[in-house]
Amino acid sequence: MKQTMHDALVLRPGPVVLAGYETSSKPLADVRGDKGQLEQSQVLTELQSMLYAEGAHGSRRRVLLVLQGMDTSGKGGVTNHVVGSVQPIGVQYAAFKKPTEEELAHDFLWRVRQRLPGPGVIGVFDRSHYEDVLVPRVHRTLTDAELELRYAAINEFEREITAAGTTVVKCFLHISYETQRERLLARVDDPRKRWKFDEADLAERALWSHYTLAYEAVLERCHTDVAPWFVVPADSKKYRNWAVGQLLRETLEAMDLHYPQPALDWNEIRELLTSEAPRPSVGTQEQGDGQGGE
Repeated sequence: MKQTMHDALVLRPGPVVLAGYETSSKPLADVRGDKGQLEQSQVLTELQSMLYAEGAHGSRRRVLLVLQGMDTSGKGGVTNHVVGSVQPIGVQYAAFKKPTEEELAHDFLWRVRQRLPGPGVIGVFDRSHYEDVLVPRVHRTLTDAELELRYAAINEFEREITAAGTTVVKCFLHISYETQRERLLARVDDPRKRWKFDEADLAERALWSHYTLAYEAVLERCHTDVAPWFVVPADSKKYRNWAVGQLLRETLEAMDLHYPQPALDWNEIRELLTSEAPRPSVGTQEQGDGQGGE
């Protein structure tokens, strides 16, 4: 049986050590390059169109793509090049940053629930509810016991939404320390990209090993049958985009999507449409329409 991208990138069983996952590998890479990317985009567009059509006719099914990774790992790039290639009407994008005062007044999952995709929609989380366990662990704002409660709450939340019709695709975009340095330098050296740079990025980079441990904990504790994690090698931008696109394609294909066929008499409708009398052109006026004249 042909290996799938799901099989190639799904998190391996057992304790998670990210050093054991190559950031520059390219499992099942498509040697056709741009031609393969174009075909993928065309297939994704058709599949997304069917998903949206089903949603318009009462289906509860929807897809949530969760993108997590170190700074510069390519969450925005995947959104632009993969999800951005399909029809925007069926896509919902959400980026989660530092919680606002209003968000902090609620349970940590409250803001995430507000941004879940509707029926027939592909939702994209650029960062997600996982920020609320990663950052607190690194900066020690929650105890270990509190973190464990949040891991359990996340697993329950994902079980809840999958039972309600959401297929969750969680991608950890895995880059190396050296690749992040190259991408940060590219921002520094390019005036068009400097707006992305913040001095805080350097402080967070200094905590790389702490974030690695935090991600290992997240991957290990929140990898479930209903919402598994995929570790996507992300040193190569082209491969990263194609690999996530393949994961999304396989997910949609496995849903066995179809265009809804309303129970209408299509022959009668066609006959009515083809036999109806032509309407007068706009602005045409008949004699004696009451205009002017004495």
